[in-house]
Amino acid sequence: MAVAPRIDPKTLFSAQEWASLSNRSNWKGLALIAHAWGVILAAAAMVVIWPLTLPLAIMIIGGRQLGLAVLMHDAAHGALHRNLKVNDWAGENLTTGGLHRYRPYHLTHHKFVQQTEDPDLVLSAPFPITPTSLRRKIVRDLTGQTWFKQRFGLVRSQLAARKADEPLLPILQAEIVRKRRMLIGAGVTVALTAPFGLWWAWFVLWLLPQATWMQMITRLRNIAEHACVARDERDPFRCARTTYAGLVERALIAPYWVNYHCEHHIFMHLPCYNLPRAHRLLLAKGLGPQMEIRGGYLEVLRLAASKGVSGGLAPA
Repeated sequence: MAVAPRIDPKTLFSAQEWASLSNRSNWKGLALIAHAWGVILAAAAMVVIWPLTLPLAIMIIGGRQLGLAVLMHDAAHGALHRNLKVNDWAGENLTTGGLHRYRPYHLTHHKFVQQTEDPDLVLSAPFPITPTSLRRKIVRDLTGQTWFKQRFGLVRSQLAARKADEPLLPILQAEIVRKRRMLIGAGVTVALTAPFGLWWAWFVLWLLPQATWMQMITRLRNIAEHACVARDERDPFRCARTTYAGLVERALIAPYWVNYHCEHHIFMHLPCYNLPRAHRLLLAKGLGPQMEIRGGYLEVLRLAASKGVSGGLAPA
């Protein structure tokens, strides 16, 4: 199997630079988790006070839900906290969860990025696609179809394949076990908010952003990271893409420096908060032209949807 190429950071950075970049804080990762939950609660409170702000709140909350997934991803690399036990506990219980299932899958992606054995290759291989195809995907995301398929596709197929004499209860029990985190979260939230007349809060201020906006920006993130990157790429600087993000994009689309994906793949154990500094150092050393970098998410979307479009953007 073709393992993706690697770079020894000592060939790029001084010992002092690398020590600073690779340093993992005992509080920054936990502070980012607190920030994500704080923003979610603040956006929810905004809707309770001013209901007309719901569309904005959906985008803000969906962005921080993705942010929690980004921080769980950091935990998968052991970058959330110096103490691995604290790292894993926080990554499993204070973010989106699923850390222990996600870690081996994701590290396999890093080991074989853009190679045949990369489990995420299915996400980038279809690109470029036509603008019409991209619009259809975004519509499915924003209308909850993608979320429903991902969350309930398995049980739906099991029910469809169930024979007349096959018991229904085991299938439903297994699905409840798989969805226990969501069900517990919903139950606790409804129990806490119902006495204040806010029984709807979980459905409108958590489930709705998760099923719509978060699905779309997760797709945008996947596209930006690897779409239209060459298969079997042997240059570590071009296996993944960094996409520049402005203030609004960082708030609503690309939380917690997830847009610095080229740097993340080159140095996969760096904490997310050190990726911008790694980027600046690489540029200062004259390595920018060698890296896969795009100027913004709209530019990446035009590239990803350039099939059949005359004068489409070419891969960098």
